[in-house]
Amino acid sequence: MLRVQITNRAPRLEVDFTVPPGVTALFGPSGAGKTSVLMAVAGLLRADHAVITLDGAPLARAPHRRRVAVVFQEARLFPHLSLRQNLTYGQRWAQPGGPDPGQVIDLLGLDRVLERPIGALSGGEAQRVAIGRALLSNPAVLLMDEPLSALDAPRKAEILPWLETLAETTRLPVLYVSHAMPEIARLARRMVVIDQGAQRAEGTLEDLLSDPALAPLIGLSEAGSVISAVAGPRAADGLTEVRTQGGPLYLPLTVPEGARLRLRLPAQDIILSRARPLGLSALNILQARIVQVAEAEGQALVQLAMAEDRFLARLTLRSVRALDLAPGQQIYAILKTVALSKAS
Repeated sequence: MLRVQITNRAPRLEVDFTVPPGVTALFGPSGAGKTSVLMAVAGLLRADHAVITLDGAPLARAPHRRRVAVVFQEARLFPHLSLRQNLTYGQRWAQPGGPDPGQVIDLLGLDRVLERPIGALSGGEAQRVAIGRALLSNPAVLLMDEPLSALDAPRKAEILPWLETLAETTRLPVLYVSHAMPEIARLARRMVVIDQGAQRAEGTLEDLLSDPALAPLIGLSEAGSVISAVAGPRAADGLTEVRTQGGPLYLPLTVPEGARLRLRLPAQDIILSRARPLGLSALNILQARIVQVAEAEGQALVQLAMAEDRFLARLTLRSVRALDLAPGQQIYAILKTVALSKAS
């Protein structure tokens, strides 16, 4: 468990959070101070006051003794070294007992590109090498500073599955900086939200993304919740039944029956109805209860509950008035199949 307490005047930082094993996202708008927090954890920014501990023990003062590995936006590989030499570069300073290079090569799917020169790698391949280099330094903590922001959409799609595998297989505390909510929803289990250097919230992704008060800070266009689900059978037409606490959903997924899933529901793609709708092409209709209705930037955010799960719908204020929506009411949420995505 990584504990981070930082107070600094310039740049302004006021944070106090924990990072358990697995991926914790550090989220905020551009200029919020995300990278400054990472640099302070790595020892590359000397804060006015910082208490950074791992399992209760303070991290070493010198950056090179902290066992903290950083993956930056750009891969920053050494062009004069081979791919294998880039991977093993940090091992010369690593403490014994780290992962075997062969294991890391398999984990990141690099066996097919081992003989390529560095200049011939795609952006996604180069970033996977950078991640492998960080892992082979045998870190106790892994920091990732927007590792996908410099990649185009196809390269992001290429590397995301490898990051998912990394998140599922490593027991490292990983602090992952990003301002891309779909990316965070897919990789992280916890999130810390900061703005103008100050911490605004900390908690599970499910709790924070379903909180109407945080939606304006996250961005109304990005607002969208994460709910739990279990995969059911796959039909002949290619749709898989996914069981949620508000009813079944039918999605174009190929996953084993019984697999536990997390689904991202974009708030702007949810339509509400007081009565169960008939005669629609929409297959996905969930029954829920209204928890609260909040106004944000001239729009309405309706928080909905299905047993323990919470999610948001974004409507116009006129629609809220027309439907006379209020807490406690039973409601039907209509979801566009093409808008749903598997968070993990």
